[in-house]
Amino acid sequence: MVSESGLYLNTPSTRIPVPSVVRLKRMVRRRPGRVPLNRRNVLRRDRYTCQYCGQKGGELTVDHVLPKSRGGKSTWDNLVAACRSCNLRKGDRTPEEAGMRLLRPPKPPRVPLFLLDLKEVPPDWRPFVEGLLG
Repeated sequence: MVSESGLYLNTPSTRIPVPSVVRLKRMVRRRPGRVPLNRRNVLRRDRYTCQYCGQKGGELTVDHVLPKSRGGKSTWDNLVAACRSCNLRKGDRTPEEAGMRLLRPPKPPRVPLFLLDLKEVPPDWRPFVEGLLG
């Protein structure tokens, strides 16, 4: 245990501190690019923000930048979060044809997606995740 959380797990005979940060003796590496591609993770990657107008939250959809009817695939590089009005406005066109611009080009997430859901990174975690959170 590197840092305690201040919480405890109580058993009938022992009180065990709950860690906030742990150090692994052996690292089990996951292959990069293995974050499941689904609606929830696309919205997380885009921080629940329409990638055309910047509207946060509300009813967001997932839009194919290159429409499926034109050969666009369901990949990290072709899916973005979009509000309903922008998705309808874009329709079955590319953003350029619709006169729209993406706030950021879509790409696979480079950070663990659960970190994007944190409102604030716990102070104990900062030294370990600071470089990940751009």
